[in-house]
Amino acid sequence: MTEKKVALVTGASRGIGKACALELAKAGYDVIVNYAGNEDAANNTVKEIKEKTGTNPYAIKFDVSNKEAAENGIKEIIEKYGRIDVLVNNAGITRDGLFIRMTQEAWESVINTNLSSAYYVTHPVAKIMIKQRSGSIVNMSSIAGVYGNAGQANYSAAKAGLIGFTKSLAKELASRGIRVNAVAPGFIQTDMTKDLNTEKIIEFIPLKKLGLPEDIAKTVKFLAVDADYITGQVLGVDGGLVI
Repeated sequence: MTEKKVALVTGASRGIGKACALELAKAGYDVIVNYAGNEDAANNTVKEIKEKTGTNPYAIKFDVSNKEAAENGIKEIIEKYGRIDVLVNNAGITRDGLFIRMTQEAWESVINTNLSSAYYVTHPVAKIMIKQRSGSIVNMSSIAGVYGNAGQANYSAAKAGLIGFTKSLAKELASRGIRVNAVAPGFIQTDMTKDLNTEKIIEFIPLKKLGLPEDIAKTVKFLAVDADYITGQVLGVDGGLVI
């Protein structure tokens, strides 16, 4: 058990999740690094956070797209720390393809991991935050959820769903001292975008560059920690792509 504030970041072994975990650790939080598969990457993230911040990060493996696994994971965190002050629902995957060719598996895997997981993880966490009468939740949406994207009907639907989830939950939990916001990243330099034609994409971005995971992480930290009077909002971090 700890009196220090605790942050849980899902899908935090690499990319945007890793950057968010590091940024929250810099803000003084004990960070829980959730991961589903790559244990080495998760352990390396924990090691890096310890070295750079002197905090006490902890890696925990559970599949956020599985309700029972998520509930057991949250239970383990509470047994160890006694509290959760910040939740970042970041875990996500892509299974891109034209809708007419999209398999049921491609649809369901993306919806389960990117949208249903927010329910599976947030449901037990919200109960904890209600008891604490404090907390902050940040959901990782996308510009694809704001304006859609050809070849990403599953991904766009999931990310749009997170926006509705964010706004509804913000209204429900505000009276309990809990804020709920979302971030909608544009094209960020991660494994998810490494195979895209970035030169073509940059032509449409007013700032003429891709974003970095750190750009998203700083925004998440702002919403989670500093923005005491902001809730129910979707903050685009996209270089001006969606204006």
